[in-house]
Amino acid sequence: MGSKLPPARVVRAIEMVRHHLSQLHRRMVPPPIAMLEMISDVWATQAITAAADLGIADALAKGPLSADELASAINADADALSRLLRALITRGIFRQRRDGRYDLTPLADTLRSDADVSMAAFARFLGSPQHREHWSHLTEAVRTGRAVIPALRGKPFFEYLDGEPELAEIFNDAMTSISELAIAALIAGYDFSPYTTIVDVGGGHGRLLAAILGATPRARGILFDQPQVVAGASAILEEHHVADRVRVAEGSFFDAVPEGGDAYVLKNVIHDWPDEDAVRILGNVRKAAAAGKNVLLVEGVVPGHNREFAGKWVDLEMLASLSARERTAAEYGELLKRAGFDMKRVVELAGPFSVVEATAI
Repeated sequence: MGSKLPPARVVRAIEMVRHHLSQLHRRMVPPPIAMLEMISDVWATQAITAAADLGIADALAKGPLSADELASAINADADALSRLLRALITRGIFRQRRDGRYDLTPLADTLRSDADVSMAAFARFLGSPQHREHWSHLTEAVRTGRAVIPALRGKPFFEYLDGEPELAEIFNDAMTSISELAIAALIAGYDFSPYTTIVDVGGGHGRLLAAILGATPRARGILFDQPQVVAGASAILEEHHVADRVRVAEGSFFDAVPEGGDAYVLKNVIHDWPDEDAVRILGNVRKAAAAGKNVLLVEGVVPGHNREFAGKWVDLEMLASLSARERTAAEYGELLKRAGFDMKRVVELAGPFSVVEATAI
């Protein structure tokens, strides 16, 4: 997948063209109509969620089916299912053949649970009743500057997930899918070859570290996360043939981080926390890292332009859910400085992520 990715500068150019085409599209209709279309996008989101919940793409994976056959396969009403598909087809999600049978399109294929990069869990999480309820309180989050979940659920987001095992599983699967998107761009766009020991802080089951080591045959790795998380890492590391080059370490990055790394990678960790907690995490990385060693933050760095950027919407998710935020390069530089690092550069990747590279001083 990484070999197919265009250079980051090409992706930025494409994004600019898409932005101007989108602006042109909106200007071609009266503003109330354009606004109506944007507001009603919530219907499309929920329709995609319904398709993912029902497993329509999985049912069509072996070939086209009629409405009755598909309805029987997923235990749905054939008429209602046809109406759902009729709406989704207008967005290029599924298609109807001349013989009336329904089939997958490239967009619909991403809703297969076993797709190389599946968006099914992400759709199910964003469209879940719980997440919809959280976002319905965005006004309060903007008014107060604080997350709404503690007041709504009586506990912070991650503690709330502990008590919602089904939602937690969907969330974890969704984050795994997003990680797959980031991995291809990261391996294609950042050179890890100068590092001999790479520590993945908050690395989950080790999928990212496995990809980095796969692209850097001479390097070894340390996978660090909480005990209940890294307990599931061995299968991933074995599957990608790097288990013999990885030491698994258990703990919390709020307490300490393993020593001995040449590079400390934190992917989508710092954006989960408000500034003081972020500095505390980075401070523990600094205690573990010798002077001159690097920390690499893989994050959606918010650009200075006013064009579309996924991180600007994720920032609102961070606000409403965690009292956290996405950050600009300058804001990351300030956090790193407070923790004892000197930010050297921001490496843009072919996608919404960048690598913020900083050196321990």
